[in-house]
Amino acid sequence: IINKKWQIIDYRSLTRVLSMKYESMTKKALKIKMENLGSVASFFIFIPALFLIFPFFVNGAFVAHRRTLVRSPSKVLSIAPSPDVSAEEERRTFLLKTSSAAVASPSLFLPTQSSVAATELDYTTTIPLSGGIEIPPIGIGAWAWGDSLFWGYDPSKDGDLESVFDYSLEQKIVPFYDTAELYGLGRSEKLLGKYCAASGERADKVVIATKFAAVPWKTQAKDVVDACLQSTKRLGGRKIDLYQIHFPNAWSNDAYWDGLAQCVEQGLVRSVGVSNYSSEALRAVHKALKARGIPLATNQIQMNLLYRFPLENGLMDTCNELGVQVLAYSPLCLGFLTGKYRKGGDLPSGPRGKLAEKLFESDGFEGLLQTMEDVAQKSGGKDTTLSQVALNWCRAKGSIPIPGARTVKQASQNIGCLSWKLSNDDLMALDEAASRVPAYIEPDKSPFAKKDINTGMIMFDS
Repeated sequence: IINKKWQIIDYRSLTRVLSMKYESMTKKALKIKMENLGSVASFFIFIPALFLIFPFFVNGAFVAHRRTLVRSPSKVLSIAPSPDVSAEEERRTFLLKTSSAAVASPSLFLPTQSSVAATELDYTTTIPLSGGIEIPPIGIGAWAWGDSLFWGYDPSKDGDLESVFDYSLEQKIVPFYDTAELYGLGRSEKLLGKYCAASGERADKVVIATKFAAVPWKTQAKDVVDACLQSTKRLGGRKIDLYQIHFPNAWSNDAYWDGLAQCVEQGLVRSVGVSNYSSEALRAVHKALKARGIPLATNQIQMNLLYRFPLENGLMDTCNELGVQVLAYSPLCLGFLTGKYRKGGDLPSGPRGKLAEKLFESDGFEGLLQTMEDVAQKSGGKDTTLSQVALNWCRAKGSIPIPGARTVKQASQNIGCLSWKLSNDDLMALDEAASRVPAYIEPDKSPFAKKDINTGMIMFDS
């Protein structure tokens, strides 16, 4: 299968299932580009200043390692797991088979019309994780709930956030929130804990995921367990459904994995995952947890129309192979894919404003927004938004998007993406338009540790 740029997909992860002799097919060599990281951009995610500065004092702590692989043809999709598949062994087989079938015959999985209405199952279907956890096809990111630096959090608007929480309880889908101890330095967790307590038994159906901050001064498994206990306290004492390592460190990563296992073994959490992990790191933590009988449930990574690296470097394939569910954070690209910001108009303040300026330097960005508008109009619903187009693109690629929502209107629009699906033609048009826009941030400019200096393992590359 060759795309318009005469690039072919890497079939290595699919041959075991299809049993086809792809060796006879002409493959392009994978180009691996090693670059030295000279600076770190601190405007993507709030991390204490010491975390951004300290690793530079360790020789080799940060090595920019980006694998530039061929782009997959736009017809090749990763298919989301079926709710009928068990959360452990069968999940891996299912993901491999469906992704392989999508390669062989995309029409089996995609509608041929411009757009189609979703069934009732899109609102009631849940995806099983380990520990008896079931999550919906879309979540709610709570980064902005308490974060002043990046999102301009205003305590006087806490009532709006509580309204979002109440609204989510009234919907047919399971409310799934993602937070972290770093978000507002614990404020986000406290707000969720407060709203759960105020909602009584209605909040029992809420699924909450939170994250451990792998800052340099936390180097032991005990640090993970202690942080988990503190998060539990801020969340009002409820057992954590999904506990994740927020980002890799330049050292002590194996200790963090031990800490995750201890959290499960001590009954503090139901399920565990990681975030911002490369393929190599994902295999390592998966192996370490499996040795203790603990499944790795998720890998939360950035993925959106303006950040497609996980689809290009094999990370999504690795997640599917291991049966690890992908959670897509920033699916709306910090709000740039909502249509709120247009060329010549007002841009967001702070770090997001700098990113917006870079985006609008590209002629392709306005073209992408126009394509998104065209797709939205063809969907058949007058209330269809650009946000829904962006979210459904993530869903079509096999991930569960977790967009933020600070108002009921935003939450309603986000959930509305479940009422329709992208067609094959829609998806190809979006992929083509997105390919003309440079990534709004390069992986080697992220603040995450690229390499474990003790093991040499590549920890982050997308």
